[in-house]
Amino acid sequence: MKYKFLLFDADGTLLDFKRSEDEAVREALAMRDINADDAAVALYSQINDGLWKQLERGEIEKKVLLYKRFELFFEAISRGELDAKEMAKDYMYTLSTKGYLLDGAEDMCRALYGKAKMYIVTNGVEFIQRGRYARCEIDKYFDGVFISDTIGVEKPSRKYFEYVAAHIDGFEADKALIIGDSLTSDMKGGINYGIDTCWYAPSGKNAPDDMKLTHVARTFDEVVDFILGE
Repeated sequence: MKYKFLLFDADGTLLDFKRSEDEAVREALAMRDINADDAAVALYSQINDGLWKQLERGEIEKKVLLYKRFELFFEAISRGELDAKEMAKDYMYTLSTKGYLLDGAEDMCRALYGKAKMYIVTNGVEFIQRGRYARCEIDKYFDGVFISDTIGVEKPSRKYFEYVAAHIDGFEADKALIIGDSLTSDMKGGINYGIDTCWYAPSGKNAPDDMKLTHVARTFDEVVDFILGE
């Protein structure tokens, strides 16, 4: 097998972030007697996704993002008098209790366990991600977890991957593979650092023609088959 180091993204690759986000947003809004219907959750998610893309491009600081998303949301629903920073605290605490694996993710981890060193590489807030992982009980499969909040930079920054490489004993870039669902953070980051990439894309979407990916997998079985077949 070619790969000795497998770097797994978390949200959207191993963990069901959409479910966690949906539940946490609804509960935090309910505390404020705001109707947390599907439209409200979708609006928040759209705002949040946009700000995280800005963070990946270095256009906003994370400490600002964490409350700015609620400022923008409250403005959009004409509730600008509400305290966005208090909402952020309630939401993040609630989110930290919401850990769910995507269907089939544990089977994939189990199939690859022991075949290579496995690590989680994720953007996010330390206490939130740690809390969610603990509830998924997947630590037994992984040799370490690298969270951007601790490192101080986000994927796709080359500095993020330099930190990861420096903290894995015997790391060899030509024997490493990153597996993730995000083109802008996981795949771009892997390409920029010079490691092979496996884009997990169950939606069936295609990557841009100018993005040279090592492999595209539509299912977890395809991820396993690619790795074990190398």
